[in-house]
Amino acid sequence: MSSGPGADSAPAPIEPRTPRTTRTTRTTRTARTAEEPRRGSMFSSLRVRNYRLFFAGQVVSNIGTWMQRIAQDWLVLSLTGSSTAVGITTALQFLPMLLLGLYGGLLVDRLPKRPTLLVTQASMAVTGLALAALDLSGHVEVWHVYVAALLVGMATVVDNPARQTFVSEMVGRDQLQNAVSLNSANFQSARLVGPAVAGVLITGMGTGWAFLINGLSFAAPIAGLMMMRGRELHPVERAPRAKGQLREGIRYVSGRPHLYWTIVLIGFVGAFGFNFPVVLSAFADDVFHTGAGGYSLFNTLIAVGSLAGALLAARRSRARLRLLIVAALAFGVLEVAAALSPELWMFALLLVPIGAFSMTVNVTANTGIQMATEPAMRGRVMSLFMMVFLGGTPIGAPLAGWATDVYGPRAGFAVCGAVAALSAVAVGVVLARVGRLRLAVGWEGAHPTVRVVPRERQPATAG
Repeated sequence: MSSGPGADSAPAPIEPRTPRTTRTTRTTRTARTAEEPRRGSMFSSLRVRNYRLFFAGQVVSNIGTWMQRIAQDWLVLSLTGSSTAVGITTALQFLPMLLLGLYGGLLVDRLPKRPTLLVTQASMAVTGLALAALDLSGHVEVWHVYVAALLVGMATVVDNPARQTFVSEMVGRDQLQNAVSLNSANFQSARLVGPAVAGVLITGMGTGWAFLINGLSFAAPIAGLMMMRGRELHPVERAPRAKGQLREGIRYVSGRPHLYWTIVLIGFVGAFGFNFPVVLSAFADDVFHTGAGGYSLFNTLIAVGSLAGALLAARRSRARLRLLIVAALAFGVLEVAAALSPELWMFALLLVPIGAFSMTVNVTANTGIQMATEPAMRGRVMSLFMMVFLGGTPIGAPLAGWATDVYGPRAGFAVCGAVAALSAVAVGVVLARVGRLRLAVGWEGAHPTVRVVPRERQPATAG
């Protein structure tokens, strides 16, 4: 075998280099294959027993969570007749994440994840059962719903980053992308069932039964956590107590442009683009006059698209920034198109791709940040991510509710979509400048192509 130019006339001692080079190449290829998850193994992380228990518990709990979300929004709308009140409820649920998110992430970095999740899940169960008791007894008032939303938000401050980071302890780094995607698919599958069941219960029996089922559903994830085998977890070194750890987390993100600008983008998209409770309830009530059944249908259609987006994400081996930018842009543009749709069928049809692109944005940002972050910093970085993503809702939801009440649901939805699209364009331009990238438009055969390529450096001129 030839090993380079002139090998045919070279002396015999060159021969041993060929098999060594071949073995090195084969070894490198094998190592690379082992490091990268196989494309197409959509459910590979479910081979891990601990993750199967976690996944199964979340299926039940997520159905209850979606039932409570639909019932909560509809109860507030029924009590007040105001989209602004629905926005305030949503804002109260996510306000603790905005104010305390970094502290929650710091606690997660310091505490063992499984016992922490047992406490947070039990506290949310108690809140759901208390709201059910008030509603079923006929004593519920809007301020009760506000308080319940705030308490759930306070538990979420710790629960959300704990659940996000616990995934890597269950499955390890190689299966992280797949597991995060399946978590999202799990959540969106429940979104198919939860709103539909909630719509039937609300119409036939009232909102209180949805709250009761949600409270009871937390028994499933609590049982799953207790049945896990601790020896099969991937231990992660916990951060010791020290001064300046919050500032350290912020410095860590600010010194890495790919993390910083991803979080900025997800902040704008989350604060404005993800205001589905405010917008969809208004469309169901004021635009198409479909009532609670229509509201649950709209949420189900969003879930169909989101589930498809999550399952497609599970097939990808890595999270790319360019995919994040394109998905966020498409998400915003589709929201504007839906806001302007004159017919119910057209509006409903557009909700499916809106759901798909929303999940692509969520999973790509979530996985990319986790895989680019050191394990000891992951809790703080993920809490900052969730603080911006969910914590932006207290700002965006009341604004979307106000715009919906004053200018109408169509204007409110269009503004939300426009902000998401413009933020995607702005962040894409910034990242292109930071990475010295440009768009290359050309032809490949008979088809036009658009690629992102490195910007050519200008040759130095002689003095």
